[in-house]
Amino acid sequence: MQSIIHQLTQSRRVLLTTHTHPDGDAIGSLLALGLILERMGKTIAMVDDDPIPAIYRFLPEVERILRHAPPDTDFDAAVVLDCGSLERIGAVGTTVAKVPLVINIDHHVTNKAFGAFALVDPNACATAEIVYRLIRKMGAPIDKIVATAIYTGIFTDTGSFRFSNTNLGAFTICQEMVALGVDPYQVAKHVYGTYSLGRIKLLNMALDSIELTANGKMTIMTLSQEMLRETRTQPEDGDGLINYARRIEDVRVAALIQELNSGQADQFHVSLRSDGSVDVARIAQARGGGGHAMAAGFSVTAPLADVKADLLRLAAQL
Repeated sequence: MQSIIHQLTQSRRVLLTTHTHPDGDAIGSLLALGLILERMGKTIAMVDDDPIPAIYRFLPEVERILRHAPPDTDFDAAVVLDCGSLERIGAVGTTVAKVPLVINIDHHVTNKAFGAFALVDPNACATAEIVYRLIRKMGAPIDKIVATAIYTGIFTDTGSFRFSNTNLGAFTICQEMVALGVDPYQVAKHVYGTYSLGRIKLLNMALDSIELTANGKMTIMTLSQEMLRETRTQPEDGDGLINYARRIEDVRVAALIQELNSGQADQFHVSLRSDGSVDVARIAQARGGGGHAMAAGFSVTAPLADVKADLLRLAAQL
């Protein structure tokens, strides 16, 4: 950690990014570290290829996260957060490849340890926990804005303290963030308590698409671009829908096949959720993806029928 602090202290222009389809931990970690570095006098750019999901747009200064890296900035360091591999950061990877120093900060067990410096702790409840420790080691003060980003990262990645990655740090750090002014009710209301009518209609379609495998051990949910168009929703409105399929009795693994709007046919992202008895990170890693033992995913280019056939073969082994 000290070597990373030294590198960040010496850097003047820092690019920060995270994985595509960002979740609360990715966004919270990006904001927290980016804003702290800016307050230390660094020129920073926070970038993500995909739009910020509506449920996270309440976060202070979230509008600072750009869709594309500024073309006229000569960055001397890049920080990749909450991302197991450089392939998952999307088009911004072209800019990152030109930066002389890449720092990798993550908590995924499938992290490929890329970059000149890697701070990867699979025992951390969230990347936001690692970012919190880094900020404290830097001696930088945390205000309500940064505290809200850190709290949201931990709160969402632990499933509001329900998932198995919930550790002592999750509670102690969040307690400190609340003491700094974070309103837990407001965070929970935005993340879990507010849905558009379109998202409710999308949920209805997604539930109708659920298929239970012959042995009853896996559910497969499908989310198509046509469903998004019909409900006038965005891909981020599909966040969390897989949890409904995971909660079905006796199901060990739930899969959500989401059609990507890439302009090319037969491109999908498959999200996997486990009841704890199956390590879905290994399944995803074998298919070029990654994640956690209970939550992972991968992207695939193949006809939908082939994607489902692969999942059915997998289900037969459960």
